[in-house]
Amino acid sequence: MSASDLAAIWLTLELASLTTALLLVIGTPVAWWLARTRSRLKGPIGAVVALPLVLPPTVLGFYLLVTMGPHGLVGKFTAAMGLGTLPFTFAGLVVGSVFYSMPFVVQPLQNAFEAIGERPLEVAATLRAGPWDTFFTVVLPLARPGFVTASILGFAHTVGEFGVVLMLGGNIPGKTRTVSVQIFDHVEAMEYAQAHWLAGGMVVFSFFVLLALYSGRRFKAGPG
Repeated sequence: MSASDLAAIWLTLELASLTTALLLVIGTPVAWWLARTRSRLKGPIGAVVALPLVLPPTVLGFYLLVTMGPHGLVGKFTAAMGLGTLPFTFAGLVVGSVFYSMPFVVQPLQNAFEAIGERPLEVAATLRAGPWDTFFTVVLPLARPGFVTASILGFAHTVGEFGVVLMLGGNIPGKTRTVSVQIFDHVEAMEYAQAHWLAGGMVVFSFFVLLALYSGRRFKAGPG
């Protein structure tokens, strides 16, 4: 495995870790609101969150590229703030990954919050627990399996992304070249042995991610 391959693996792990952490912070209030609200906006906002499930990654990457580019709304704002533009930077990849992996974190959290039901919250209210106290001492412990699933899926989905990375980050070694792009490069150069090492690693990684998820669900459901 070459130094370029190792750099791509390290960058991918860094991107997936940071994206997952940000998604847990951003996705938790979104999932809680979707699980609890009766607003008419629940449907449209839920659909926006789930868009990456059906939208081609290149389409999402294209619109993020336009929006964050020098002539886009976000690009003009970041340029005015002296931050430059985000496309073809690691920060841009993080922003794109947050959008792309959003449903893989929000939906497991929403399901976990909905599964709690009203009873624990009513009991906490009778004990005069405040909303924040109830959330941190009742909701979060009960929703822990949902957080584990959301973390695993968010991390794994970010590791495997290709279309958004290529559209938004390009292919800059050590800066935006992730494992999926590195595999593409090896195939284009007909370096199939090197591509096999990375692609095989992704297969093994994906298998163990699914094994962890299914084993966790079986453990939660109990033996038999």
